[in-house]
Amino acid sequence: MYQHLYQHFLNARPNLLHCAPHSHYYWPDVTRQAQLEYWDDSARYADEKWGYFFSTKIPELQHNIATELHLSDPEQIVFAPNTHEFVYRFLSVFDAKQPLHILTTDGEFHSFNRQSRRILERGNVHLEVVPCQPYATFAERWRDAVGAQSWQLIFISQVFYNSGVVAPEPEQWISAVHDRETLIVVDGYHGFCALPTDWSPYEERIFYLAGAYKYAQGGEGMCFAVVPKGCSLRPEYTGWFADFAGLAKPQGGAVEYAQNGMRFAGATMDFTAAYRLNAVFALWRDEKLPTAARHRYIETLQQAFLEHIDTLNHAHLNRSNLVTGNCASGSYQHGHFYTFELASAEVVSELADRLKAQGVATDYRDRRLRFGFALYQTPEDFRKIQG
Repeated sequence: MYQHLYQHFLNARPNLLHCAPHSHYYWPDVTRQAQLEYWDDSARYADEKWGYFFSTKIPELQHNIATELHLSDPEQIVFAPNTHEFVYRFLSVFDAKQPLHILTTDGEFHSFNRQSRRILERGNVHLEVVPCQPYATFAERWRDAVGAQSWQLIFISQVFYNSGVVAPEPEQWISAVHDRETLIVVDGYHGFCALPTDWSPYEERIFYLAGAYKYAQGGEGMCFAVVPKGCSLRPEYTGWFADFAGLAKPQGGAVEYAQNGMRFAGATMDFTAAYRLNAVFALWRDEKLPTAARHRYIETLQQAFLEHIDTLNHAHLNRSNLVTGNCASGSYQHGHFYTFELASAEVVSELADRLKAQGVATDYRDRRLRFGFALYQTPEDFRKIQG
């Protein structure tokens, strides 16, 4: 139905059913011209391009993201090449010599999981990790943990990367936070441009992280953070973008920061992905494909996928091995991929290899095999899966 928008990627990999868009979403064809436009602008402006980017392309992208998330102030959006840069920038607002208490889950991506485990070696960091499973009780257990003590940093995903299960909305637990100074971060990478998201209730309190690499379809190199209004935190890990307007002033004395989201900016980066992502937003407007419409189409694909695997009577690819969440309505709440948890990592690896031989691309983590869904698929495509 939408394959005509992705012809360059589809033609480059013919006869492949790409079921790993949660890892690397194919780019729409419009992004190719956007990439060339970046090159041309770099030639046109050379060292003056930074001023051009920050006066035209970045405000355009901030506006596009703010519209997507229903934010009132686009200038609270700041960019970095990856979310890990933001993770360490958040950690750097705390004095490394002082105790640090962090609350998180065991469903966080490596950017936070690896870094938070590494700083435990300081000896003065306490890391509380709430297990996601069983999902049916997670919301209650998470709220209890949030309210159990004062935390300096709370970090949780919008959609857990290792399952696809949607986490509880902040409105279900934010009232349990003890301290107004607690830094709260939601990693929205698997929710942004996949699930319709209204961040307006939280824009003055909670940081939101996401990027273009997955469902936003703009490729790697363009991640962003929504910084709460009025934030006065001073990250130690800082770069020249964080006071871009003050570059001409004498550089000495106390380090100054921008009064908007740019205070969490870093330094020189490649803005090619900003051009690509702006082009994707323009495509969705032209095609009348807002996130809600894209999500509805993905739900039809997910249903077709489940109906097909039901016909296989497969020992591993069956609903009993599907990792599912739980919600009051009785339906499962998922992002744009499904996860099967199997008996061992070896079983998963062997199954992924068999699927690859059939021309079906998946990906896996330990005992979990993931199938993702994308606009460039059709319901009939899943007949290719035999397991």
